[in-house]
Amino acid sequence: MQAIAAYPSHPIVRPVCGDAALIKQLLDLGAQTLLVPMVETVQQAGDLVRAMRYPPAGIRGMGSGLARASRWNSVQDYVHQADEQGCLLVQVESLEGLANLDEIAAVEGVDGVFIGPADLSAAMGYRGNPGHQEVVRAIEEAIGRIVAAHKAAGVLTADERLARRFVGLGATFVGVGVDATVLMQGLKGLAGRFKGPQTAAAPNSVY
Repeated sequence: MQAIAAYPSHPIVRPVCGDAALIKQLLDLGAQTLLVPMVETVQQAGDLVRAMRYPPAGIRGMGSGLARASRWNSVQDYVHQADEQGCLLVQVESLEGLANLDEIAAVEGVDGVFIGPADLSAAMGYRGNPGHQEVVRAIEEAIGRIVAAHKAAGVLTADERLARRFVGLGATFVGVGVDATVLMQGLKGLAGRFKGPQTAAAPNSVY
C-alpha cells in the first residue's frame, strides 16, 4: 500500500482468511478493499460484512485513533465515514460456494464476488484444468448470476480469449496476468533468444 500510495491506483488486499481480527488489522492499516478467499455460505458472508463495519452495524474494534487509516486520528469523522468507504469482495471457489452463490451475492455489504477458477476446477474434478469446458460453463453461469444480483463479478484467467469472453458477459474485474508468471515468461523469452526455446506454461493454467 505504501508503494501504491503515490499513484491513482486503488489497492485490493487479499487476507489469507476471513478472520475478524485480521480484517481489523488490515482496515486499520488503511486497506479499504478486501478480497476474502473461500467463502462458501451466507453466514460467512454476513460475518465478513460485520467484520468490515463499526458497531452497531458490525464488530470492528474502535481503535481508529491509533491507526494509520485515520492518519492517527487526524482524519475528521473517520469512524463515521469508514463503513461507506469499505469494499468487500468475496471469493467463491468451491462447489458449496457455487451452490450458495445467489444467497451470498444477495447479502447487503457484499460488493462483489470473485470466482476462483483453480480451486473450483479442482473441486469439480478437473484439477489443473480450469479451462475445461465444464469449468468454463460454470464460471460463465456464475458471472451471469452475480451480474443479475447487481454486484461486481470478477475472475482470474491467463487465457486472453476467455478473459475477453468473461468481460463480455459482464465481469468487471478480471485478472489477466500474475506478476511472477509475467516475469518468468519474460525471462524464458530472453533466455530462449540465447539458449533456445524454453518450456512454455501449461495452456490451461490460470496463471
